[in-house]
Amino acid sequence: MTKTIPRIGSRRNGRIASRKNGRRIPKGVIHVQAGFNNTIVTVTDIRGRVVSWSSAGTCGFRGRRRGTPFAAQITAANAIRTVVDQGMQRAEVMIKGPGLGRDGALRAIHRSGILLSFVRDVTPMPHNGCRPPKKRRI
Repeated sequence: MTKTIPRIGSRRNGRIASRKNGRRIPKGVIHVQAGFNNTIVTVTDIRGRVVSWSSAGTCGFRGRRRGTPFAAQITAANAIRTVVDQGMQRAEVMIKGPGLGRDGALRAIHRSGILLSFVRDVTPMPHNGCRPPKKRRI
């Protein structure tokens, strides 16, 4: 009779946990989406896989306060704190949207100690927009 080895937890959960903890990220991309009502900060590795994210809503801000520069600062600091622990030293920053949180998020990223390769504005701009609907005939 062979003795069975007891497994602790499910195999799938163990594999995912070890993969997330074991990954070291020296360089990444920080995406800031600054809308009028919210600010979302997402940190990815170079290949685009999300490592960490945060939004003003998940940081405890509600209503109009989510769109403020202070909420963006707190949001960016929360998103970056976890990746700094994983060893991120350099990052590229992509800022999208017209909101007030653009400068606040950038200020918090700069303060976190991560070296910025570049800061790029990727706000989508229509070159002439969509075709308007045809005029209504009476």
